[in-house]
Amino acid sequence: MRLRLSPLPGLLLAAAFSTAHAAPVYGPELEGFTYPHPLQHYRFTSQGEQLQMAYMDVAPRGKANGRTAVLMHGKNFCGATWDSQITALTSAGYRVIAPDQIGFCASSKPAHYQYTFQQLADNTAGLLKQAGVTRAVLVAHSTGGMLATRYALMYPQAVSQLVMVNPIGLEDWKALGVPFRTVDQWNERELKMTADSVRAYEKSTYYGGRWKPEYERWVEMLAGMNQGPGKKLVAWNSALIYDMIFTQPVIYEFPKLTVPTVLMIGDADTTAIGSDIAPPEVKAKLGKYAVLGKQAAALIPGSRLIVFPSMGHAPQMEEPAQFNRQLVEAMDAAAP
Repeated sequence: MRLRLSPLPGLLLAAAFSTAHAAPVYGPELEGFTYPHPLQHYRFTSQGEQLQMAYMDVAPRGKANGRTAVLMHGKNFCGATWDSQITALTSAGYRVIAPDQIGFCASSKPAHYQYTFQQLADNTAGLLKQAGVTRAVLVAHSTGGMLATRYALMYPQAVSQLVMVNPIGLEDWKALGVPFRTVDQWNERELKMTADSVRAYEKSTYYGGRWKPEYERWVEMLAGMNQGPGKKLVAWNSALIYDMIFTQPVIYEFPKLTVPTVLMIGDADTTAIGSDIAPPEVKAKLGKYAVLGKQAAALIPGSRLIVFPSMGHAPQMEEPAQFNRQLVEAMDAAAP
């Protein structure tokens, strides 16, 4: 299957992006969406493709502490969704680098790419080398937790601390009985995405049934890109990424982690990839983060568990002030 995105004249794209209506439309690399800090780009060749990773590199405010935090976003998130954490960490003296991984947001959407967590980790290592970062704290959310685990296993000397926020992959859905979807089936599912479907899912899973007006920006970010002029390419990359997530569990390697690790868990989270098509008896067993967080902490040597009671998949967005305070405290406690 070969997908090609027909280029649109820049003026037409700009006009489409600036049109004021209830459902913004963004380009395939999130053109038209405003990031909280200037974007830079890491350009490289991978799997025969010329690619670019967009990232924010934000200097510390006030006195620098000499440490760098690398923020790894989740599947339905972007570097921009770390906005509040970037402010908190730079205010605490950290340099912050927040990339968009290949296939996500403002980064390339290749027509053909073998997605693996090893590949994404290697891409990120190249970006950090270009940025002059040799050692960092990884702060990772959702799918970013799977990537950060792989990165810490591949480059333990480059990781001073690992902080995982409601990481997915705390259970092996396939082994537990969730049916397999082909990439084509994932693609069909992603092509049906709407702002309403995103909002309903995020309300129930990310925020425990609660909703605040500030969450709407992130619905528009995701749905706008998936409904934009590059929607077929965006959906195809999303399908490939879901296949990677489902088929490449990291839970079995948690005991091999050697870096100081903190788990920050909203215990009302119910995220489980493929649970929407799982048989009822299987679905009933999945996504129980009140249990999964404790199990993961027991598997990771010397790890620390911080629980956010009654919060969902994104505690950093649900209660940012409370979350940021505990995040900075946990990172400062591991300072050399």
